[in-house]
Amino acid sequence: MTESYIEKVLPGKPGGPILFTFHGTGGDENQFPALGRDLMPEATVISPRGDVSEHGAARFFRRAAEGVYDMDDLARATAKMKAYVEAHVAAAKPSAAYGIGYSNGANILASTIFAAPDLFDAVVLMHPLIPFQPDIRGDLKGRRILMTAGRQDPICPPLYTHRLEAWLRDAGADVIVEWHPGAHEVRPNEIEAARRFLQPVGA
Repeated sequence: MTESYIEKVLPGKPGGPILFTFHGTGGDENQFPALGRDLMPEATVISPRGDVSEHGAARFFRRAAEGVYDMDDLARATAKMKAYVEAHVAAAKPSAAYGIGYSNGANILASTIFAAPDLFDAVVLMHPLIPFQPDIRGDLKGRRILMTAGRQDPICPPLYTHRLEAWLRDAGADVIVEWHPGAHEVRPNEIEAARRFLQPVGA
């Protein structure tokens, strides 16, 4: 299952943490490995490429329109990603597993933690859009989650960020939210928030 996606792997300290990075729509396995290495220098960084093409743009699951998800394909993609992460963790036996995803990558990462709350020790969700109430299979007690968002984001309006924050808190997660005044772009304060969030575990 570790070969179920085209991937880029940056080896880290043996027995150290693993950091999975998940690109946004139109990105690929090269979008975030350098960021992952910067945020967690000793981690093994694993970056899969989404296996769905939307007019040539790679994604992790299909959608009918902006914010209208193909829920059957999301279920397929979530099960596949869960197995992929589990296989890498079983093979590497890391000290801990972390994830960071942007936009569509944040959405598949969020869906995976809904399906397997104990899979990641902590995750960074950058501009996630979850337009449905998640079915969280268990609880997220003790799990740390950083969400980042733009107050003028037309793709993920703030209402959806607040709702997801509430759902995650209700499931027991320790949630931090970092805002910027812009839209769907990633800004420096988000990167610095992720650095602070991951620094104690990446030091």
